[in-house]
Amino acid sequence: FFDVVKRYFQYKGYKVTYASNITDVDDKIIQKAIENNCTEAEITKKYIDAFWEDVKSLGSKRPDVTPYATEFIQPMIDFIQSLIDKGHAYEKDGDVYFRVLSIDNYGQLSNQRTEALEMGARISIEDKKESPLDFTLWKKTNEGIKWNSPWGMGRPGWHTECVVMIESVFGHKIDIHGGGTDLKFPHHENEIAQSVACNNHSLANFWMHVGRLDFNNEKMSKSLGNVVWVKELLKEYHPNAFRMLILNTNYRQPINYTVDLMNQFKAEYEKLERSYRQAFVYLDINDLFNDLVDNDVMKLFEQYMDDDFNTANVSTIISDLLKKMNVALRNKNEELPVLFNTLKAILDCLGIDIPLKRFSKEDKDVYFEWENARKNKDFGKADELRGILVSKGLL
Repeated sequence: FFDVVKRYFQYKGYKVTYASNITDVDDKIIQKAIENNCTEAEITKKYIDAFWEDVKSLGSKRPDVTPYATEFIQPMIDFIQSLIDKGHAYEKDGDVYFRVLSIDNYGQLSNQRTEALEMGARISIEDKKESPLDFTLWKKTNEGIKWNSPWGMGRPGWHTECVVMIESVFGHKIDIHGGGTDLKFPHHENEIAQSVACNNHSLANFWMHVGRLDFNNEKMSKSLGNVVWVKELLKEYHPNAFRMLILNTNYRQPINYTVDLMNQFKAEYEKLERSYRQAFVYLDINDLFNDLVDNDVMKLFEQYMDDDFNTANVSTIISDLLKKMNVALRNKNEELPVLFNTLKAILDCLGIDIPLKRFSKEDKDVYFEWENARKNKDFGKADELRGILVSKGLL
């Protein structure tokens, strides 16, 4: 979804810097490295490489910046020390905690009151925190990857990693902070708390939270075995079909993934691709391309996208354009180039890329010969000529 956000902002003329951080150190990674008798870097490289391969396979572009948490350890230590100096954090036996009650408006993002959170929290006898709401900034550890700090050997907490990487990359309050809806509390709330305490601003002007992708009415979970891997999905389905499934629902809403739903969008995409290719071939063969788009349709597209990225309504524009394009193609209507260009502009913004190849003069000759063979019912010759065009990726 955020790949679409970037594409649309660029379409609108904005200069966009899109960052997606890599959390390459946490307890699970350390434990996995111990179990496999290897380094944390070896573990993370395997999964990072697989992740970027999936991103590429799904037709998304790489972010402009991909900071790794382990590259910013010293800035994280400095940031934590600054919070201690300002009275917003404290050290206990090598661990450092953020003092939640030292700031106002904690819970502003998730609309939760501090008093209600305190009533729902519990603090154990051995807990070193002043308040059950306080969270870890620096974790003392003797196993796995660790760094020296004023408080001893350890590693930074997740909430601190993210806020420091944002500060280090951008150096100021950012326009948009995104993530899954499950990150709103406590992760994003704790990022805001630290930024308010250290920099006197709430880190971002806007927060965008994407709904969860469930599977057969359940949360996807490796323990339940109901996980769909991207590499397995793409053995059966075109990535554009999956993009269409995702974008057919407003980004804030959860999606219940089922095989039936995926098959529905497989059929939708195949219909789109077939008509799109047929229109392109006709326009290219007859040299009918121009640069015009339907401005009224594009204004409606922008109206929907400006309405909190209402991609579900954009799907209806695509369906309407497809119907008009098919009619124009059948009737050899002069509106076809404009309809095609308008559809292409919208698909480009949504990251639905349908690769097309232009016909050379020789290719056009083969195409016309193929059409003549079909008209003359010379089906053997027609099949042979069509095979040539298909092998070149033209049909």
